[in-house]
Amino acid sequence: MTGSHGTVLVGVDDTPHSWLAAEWAATEAELRGGALRIVHALGPGPEVGYDETGAGLTREVFEAATGQVDAGRARIGAAHPGLRVDAVLAHDRPAEAILDSAGDADLIVVGTRGRGGFAGLLLGSVSLKVAAHADRPVAVVRERPEVAEDAGVVVGVRDDRDEEAVRFAVVEAARRRTPLRVVHAWTPVVWAGELAPPPELREEEQHRHRVLLSRAARPAAEYPHVRIETDLVADSPAAALVEASQRATLVVLPRHPAEGRLGLRLGSVTHAVLHHARCPVAVVPTR
Repeated sequence: MTGSHGTVLVGVDDTPHSWLAAEWAATEAELRGGALRIVHALGPGPEVGYDETGAGLTREVFEAATGQVDAGRARIGAAHPGLRVDAVLAHDRPAEAILDSAGDADLIVVGTRGRGGFAGLLLGSVSLKVAAHADRPVAVVRERPEVAEDAGVVVGVRDDRDEEAVRFAVVEAARRRTPLRVVHAWTPVVWAGELAPPPELREEEQHRHRVLLSRAARPAAEYPHVRIETDLVADSPAAALVEASQRATLVVLPRHPAEGRLGLRLGSVTHAVLHHARCPVAVVPTR
């Protein structure tokens, strides 16, 4: 679901970081030649008509939310003339409202209060839930990033099931006119308790991962005008991708199906990168 003329949906609330995400989403919608849909969740329960005891949604609350969304919509429209901007007020919890309003959207964008680096784990539950359950790519946007001049798009790959994530990433790089860096990282095997395996075994292991990286990066060849770099890293995948995010405009990660009945919908690497990356992160579901 990565068409070039689709809608970008962004979930907002009454916090500044969500409107930073909306601004990022508007720019993304322009790059795609599409439209922006703003979704604000009013919470579950009855519509306007209850009193102020908390039993339902009061007219004052409804009007405040409407005014805030209208003001934000006007602000984005002024900054992005020509971009079609629609707004939806949904009577549901935030994550459910975003997922249920996705419709024909090619991309979902959510914001978070979290900060990059290892200083804090502040990624919100709404962002995590949407990234874990959406059936299309989800971009998680923190504070306004400081992008280096040579920053490009980074995609992390585990194996050749990740073609959809690579394809999404190379299209994003083409839209931004930046290079694409395909990163495959693995933790080297420790042989029989030795600190370092024999050289021939290290070379064999490295060769296997080099072949895997080459296979996973194949979809990038469909876009010959995009400069492609492949990077084989002997390190923790999460650490390698967090490091790569410091000089990236976007990090793209595949979301693999949960393994087993109790498997996490977001793998440990994706979870860690979402918490610690220094730039927006797009999570792309794989089959």
